[in-house]
Amino acid sequence: MILECIPYGLFGSNCYIVGDKGEGVVIDPGCDPDEIIRVARKNDLSIKYIIITHGHIDHMISVEEVREKTGAKVLIHEGDADKLTDSSLNDALGMGMGITCKKADRLLHDGDRLRVGEIDFEIIHTPGHSAGGICIKAKDWVFTGDTLFNMGIGRTDFADGDMETLLGSIKTKLLVLDDSTVVYPGHGEPTTIGAEKRRF
Repeated sequence: MILECIPYGLFGSNCYIVGDKGEGVVIDPGCDPDEIIRVARKNDLSIKYIIITHGHIDHMISVEEVREKTGAKVLIHEGDADKLTDSSLNDALGMGMGITCKKADRLLHDGDRLRVGEIDFEIIHTPGHSAGGICIKAKDWVFTGDTLFNMGIGRTDFADGDMETLLGSIKTKLLVLDDSTVVYPGHGEPTTIGAEKRRF
């Protein structure tokens, strides 16, 4: 089993590569695509899926390069699907980049499950930072995108952000997980559900 984080992507975003039995998944390719490919090759991984936790450009700037080089399927929640193809929605236009991607290969929904090697990934819909924000539960980890950070939570000042919704997602979908669950956020250092639960 392989778990590697490539930190310091666009605006300090984290990209995660998880692999098992020669298959891999890339979560939030917001960093140099060549680094993603290097890590995959170093670990002899065939990338099966590219999962985007939400449709903001700092978490998906390398989607097309990684998709082209690996043949992986791009997955995003249906609530954020339009952000892939519209730079006014994914915040790229606001940063003067105007970057868009092709449509997703598959749209995700709450409760969907994916299998990579012998690892099961569960999709948890956690709106609030964005309408289609998700977290991804695998083993005793949860990849939280911009929903929950180490000592912080995601912004809610985007057009489809909402603080009450975000707090509800965190309390009902994440804080119910085992305290020992390791949180791998979209920015910053890991934490645990137990550590974050004490703040709510």
